[in-house]
Amino acid sequence: MMGQTDLAAQTVLIVEDDYYLAFDTAEALRGAGAGIMGPFPTEEKAMAAIRQERPTAAVLDINLGNGPSFDLARLLTERGVPFLFLTGYDEEIIPPDLGDTLRLQKPVAPREIVASLARRRQGSA
Repeated sequence: MMGQTDLAAQTVLIVEDDYYLAFDTAEALRGAGAGIMGPFPTEEKAMAAIRQERPTAAVLDINLGNGPSFDLARLLTERGVPFLFLTGYDEEIIPPDLGDTLRLQKPVAPREIVASLARRRQGSA
């Protein structure tokens, strides 16, 4: 599958409070074959969802309106779910324990999110 962005058989959790970015990201991921959980505009709603279903990957905004939060990222790390940050924040905001997490700087094209997530999934397999 070299050079392809195939996310078939993947279930991607999207946590993003910008409606348009969340919608565009979900559509791009669906186009690559992924199933979608969300998009969720809050960390609380996303956490409730992952109690019911386990995603295979995730795209997380760091700030969902109440300042930066990393609780969901840490939970996904504990569960072995690969993810990336989609944020307007600089990398200095990311705590050391999450320092190797891929960070995509907003604004970002949906195809870049798909390609980055596909690479992240390949790296975790």
